[in-house]
Amino acid sequence: MITINLNKVDVKVEEGSTILETCKFYSIPIPTLCYHEGLSPGGACRLCIVEVGTPENFKVASSCTYPVREGLVVRTHTKRIIEIRKMLIELLVALCPSSKTIQDLASEYAVTHVRFKPKNKDCVLCGLCVRMCAEQMDAKAIGFVGRGINREITTAFDVKSDVCRTCGACMYICPTCQMRCQGPEPSGVLCNSCLNISYPCVDVHNQVMCYMDPCGACLLKESEEKKKVVSSK
Repeated sequence: MITINLNKVDVKVEEGSTILETCKFYSIPIPTLCYHEGLSPGGACRLCIVEVGTPENFKVASSCTYPVREGLVVRTHTKRIIEIRKMLIELLVALCPSSKTIQDLASEYAVTHVRFKPKNKDCVLCGLCVRMCAEQMDAKAIGFVGRGINREITTAFDVKSDVCRTCGACMYICPTCQMRCQGPEPSGVLCNSCLNISYPCVDVHNQVMCYMDPCGACLLKESEEKKKVVSSK
């Protein structure tokens, strides 16, 4: 066992673990899209980013691929990290607004507007299907091709694969195959039907002070702010 400093608290960690695995063990919520416990980490979506380093020199790293080491200092919910995560979710919503998984992430992390032009794609290149096919189904029927804006996931030579067993595992694990909830159509690309509250403590302390969901103090503050708005009308 080794010791790391996680959100200003010294904790014991099993050597060889990643920061994401450590956070899960200590019940600290970290958003992920391209991560699955049964597959190798991909680090593609970057939603699991955290700050690592020293108070004088923190850097941003993906927690699913970053191994812990003795004396490592980790901050998971600073104002900087939350702002980056929200921007990443905005990009994902713009890329694939029809995905229930992505819409749920937007609501959970209080993303209420999208500054990017909608693309209405059906793939966010998370790579889950590729790793599922290779690592769990032992088929390797699909993979990445192309670079940059031309990058996509397809079969070899873009023709029907001889090794594909049509098992459906790629569709099962795909976050964009889960269509958004049916109901009143929103005015924009965001649904926000399940919108959660933001973290009021971030503006005061520069980082989240607890990980309760929902936090009683946050709900109380939100209620007080709503009363002020109503009384001012």
